[in-house]
Amino acid sequence: MIAARWEIELNSGATGQDMSKPKKIIILGTGGNSVDILDTIGELNLESGIKAYECLGFLDDNPEALGRDIAGAKVIGPLSAANDFPDAFFVNGIGSPSNFWKKSEIIEKTGVRPDRFETIVHPSASVSKLATLGRGVVILQNVTIASFAKIGNHVIVLPASVISHDAEIGNYTCIAAGVCISGSVEVGESCYLGTNSSLISNIRVGNHSLIGMGGVVLKNVPENKVAAGCPARVIRDTR
Repeated sequence: MIAARWEIELNSGATGQDMSKPKKIIILGTGGNSVDILDTIGELNLESGIKAYECLGFLDDNPEALGRDIAGAKVIGPLSAANDFPDAFFVNGIGSPSNFWKKSEIIEKTGVRPDRFETIVHPSASVSKLATLGRGVVILQNVTIASFAKIGNHVIVLPASVISHDAEIGNYTCIAAGVCISGSVEVGESCYLGTNSSLISNIRVGNHSLIGMGGVVLKNVPENKVAAGCPARVIRDTR
């Protein structure tokens, strides 16, 4: 993984973290993305040769999940319990085509301060040293982020996606696996880009919009719209 600005800005120990001890992490949600985050934390520990992170468990609002073991970590409470763990940092794994526009509300529900969210980047990802990543960002396996790309807070990028030079991704957006975002694309806040979708350069996807799986986007997509197909066209509102 190529060093990026976030390594200095976010993980420098400015929050008072004792760097001789593993950073305690709690993952929000128990779905597939959350398990992938847990797996990434394990890979980062292996890559560094030290236990940089210790996962305390998951928080999830499903009462039936409480106490359940998931891939070696337990569900330790609902989202509202986040502030019961004042020494922990948090990573959000909640976000799907069915609730992506609620992601900001889900995170705000925890009451966690912004500086308590950790940015997690899989060691196989390639992130340009000229790119910028916000807080609470998750970058999974084999993602490429090119020069001068700007990734907002709480963005998740699933495996094998490409974000090209000068692209800007708004806060809370979910980018599914195999997405290709060309140069100078602007994606708004709380969007969802479906698996294997492609966006041509110099276009904008408006806030709270969804691009369907395999969609080929050749022109701007307004806010609050679902666009799908090849070429993609608007088919309905998101909400």
